[in-house]
Amino acid sequence: MKKYFIILLMAMLPTLALAQQAGGHITRPSKPATTTTKPPKKQAPPKKQVTTKPTKKQSSSTQSITTVEPRPAVPTKPKLSYTLDDYGNKVFTVNGVQFTMIKVDGGTFTMGATPEQTGYNGVTKDVTTPHQVSLSSYYIGQTEVTQALWQAVMGSNACNGYVGPKLPVHNVSWYDCQEFVKKLNSITGENFRLPTEAQWEYAARGGNRSRGYKYAGSNNLDDVAWWEGNSYNKKIELHDVATNKPNELGLYDMSGNVSEWCFDWYEPFGNIGNQHQTNPLGPNTGTSRVFRGGSWFLGNGIAFCKVSFRRSARPDEITIGDFVGLRLAL
Repeated sequence: MKKYFIILLMAMLPTLALAQQAGGHITRPSKPATTTTKPPKKQAPPKKQVTTKPTKKQSSSTQSITTVEPRPAVPTKPKLSYTLDDYGNKVFTVNGVQFTMIKVDGGTFTMGATPEQTGYNGVTKDVTTPHQVSLSSYYIGQTEVTQALWQAVMGSNACNGYVGPKLPVHNVSWYDCQEFVKKLNSITGENFRLPTEAQWEYAARGGNRSRGYKYAGSNNLDDVAWWEGNSYNKKIELHDVATNKPNELGLYDMSGNVSEWCFDWYEPFGNIGNQHQTNPLGPNTGTSRVFRGGSWFLGNGIAFCKVSFRRSARPDEITIGDFVGLRLAL
């Protein structure tokens, strides 16, 4: 028994020593802690680098700029926008130069040597036989084509005598006018052209608002025209457009200042007789083209400025160019 007690005491000595180190208390040894760790998350693949142009606040020296070359422009037919005024007239601007096309409502009128056109200083009936003409509606230039508009379209001024942006263009042949019209149409996408002779006269007479005047807007030539009597050999001969009174449609200088090329080949009205015409284009062939309206030049007296007076010249001729220009139609 004593021997068994000694063996038991010797077996307890290590436990008593641990208790003394822990402050006299016997503690049950804890189970070893088991550490559980979550498996590491799969890392997302690295994002692709996107290179962008630097913003205003970023420095281009620290950014990689990707330059994308633009595709070649697809050529398209340009279409120039216009504005409509309160009367339905079209207002265009070409390379900074503004011009207005006046709406002319269609109608029927007597073209040629009507009674107020004949008599003293009048036109002759054998050249301008009166006849009925019916026209559809169209547009015509409020003024003669100015040197500013010609230069805006063609890139240079055709005039070498009287020069000024608001002066009517002159020194131009009928063929020159065709080149101008073609280039204007390529810029605007419109269908500008020279007026037919019938369209010119109808507009000069005032269209369906006509009051039967001898000249374009008055029976007093000085009110509406720059002509030989008030311009030739004066301080100012060729005048800026729209510096006289307009006619019934609001058109300026259809009598005087410069004469104006028309589309038609010339033929005597006596060849037509008194037959009724609708939207006439003139003869198919000829040797000279019509111009109308009279001008400031020597010899362009009262008769030349009447709305029915007709003259003509070869389409390539510019020797008359000091007093012949053009007005647009549409």
